[in-house]
Amino acid sequence: MGPLKVTLCAGAAIFAVFTPAAHAADGGGLSVTPASPAPGNDISLRTTGCPTTTGTAASAAFVADARLTGTGGTLVGETRVSSSIRAGTYDVRVTCGGGQAKGALTVVAKTPPKTPPKAQPHQPTAPASSPVAPVQAGGGGAARLGAEAEADAEADEAGPGTGHAVTGLVLAGVAAVAVALRSARRSRGTD
Repeated sequence: MGPLKVTLCAGAAIFAVFTPAAHAADGGGLSVTPASPAPGNDISLRTTGCPTTTGTAASAAFVADARLTGTGGTLVGETRVSSSIRAGTYDVRVTCGGGQAKGALTVVAKTPPKTPPKAQPHQPTAPASSPVAPVQAGGGGAARLGAEAEADAEADEAGPGTGHAVTGLVLAGVAAVAVALRSARRSRGTD
């Protein structure tokens, strides 16, 4: 037997010793963990009093016979309860060293998964006519106008641009021409 098998068997034996188990109805030294499995559950078997290091446990409730291994008269093994089996008590036959022992396995009905309670629709605590918080509004066309005003404010903060400079120079030139023409007219009239 390889080291992996020995480790698994020893682990199963320790697990079986320290876990509550259901003993055989006739006190034949057979225990099953968990004590009352549901269809489809994996189970561990432990038997005592075997003169050999191997044995077999068989039952109509099992998917397959359990191969039992161990030392010192204690054998352990694992198998699975058939998923199609009905709740009830089933015989388990252990064969080891030419002898047989009998035990019983109680299979319980599989409990359906719990369904969460249905959610209750939300009931408002205040009448619909009295607002509780401000209404979220999309802005509509006002959002575009607000964005344009914000862009204009940013432009004002940045100072005059090239367009402003050109306009100012044209107006200054027109004013200078107007002042020069007016001065020329006055000086002609006084001479």
